[in-house]
Amino acid sequence: MASIKAVCISTAKGTQKWEVPEIELKPDHGIVGDAHAGKWIRQVSLLGAESVAKLQEKITTFTIKPGAFAENILTEGITLYELPVGTKLKLGESVIGRVTQIGKTCHNDCAIRKAAGDCVMPREGIFIEILEGGKLKAGDSLEVLE
Repeated sequence: MASIKAVCISTAKGTQKWEVPEIELKPDHGIVGDAHAGKWIRQVSLLGAESVAKLQEKITTFTIKPGAFAENILTEGITLYELPVGTKLKLGESVIGRVTQIGKTCHNDCAIRKAAGDCVMPREGIFIEILEGGKLKAGDSLEVLE
């Protein structure tokens, strides 16, 4: 079964996020307290731990921490970037999100790109909008609904 490995937030756009014990998600908003929250299609970002591991193999000078690619939710067990736009996901007990975008344009001053020389978020990260809210933490389940 797929799961949530970490939940992360930041207070400013264009920066790495940091891991927190729990997040609260609200419909049509995203994560309470996160810089990217708001009524738009990229309310919450997800990235697979498998994608991070591929880049980590190339980097020997430091360990990539959760949130390094500005992802809100680090997952394991689903190839996120293969999900079609419109796919609904159930996160934890009650959160429902819908995939709105696969990948993104990366800005050149990205902190992880500067440190690592590459960033997987533009190729393998996804974005969702929140349809039903709730709380989410590491260890919670992740399920494709449709």
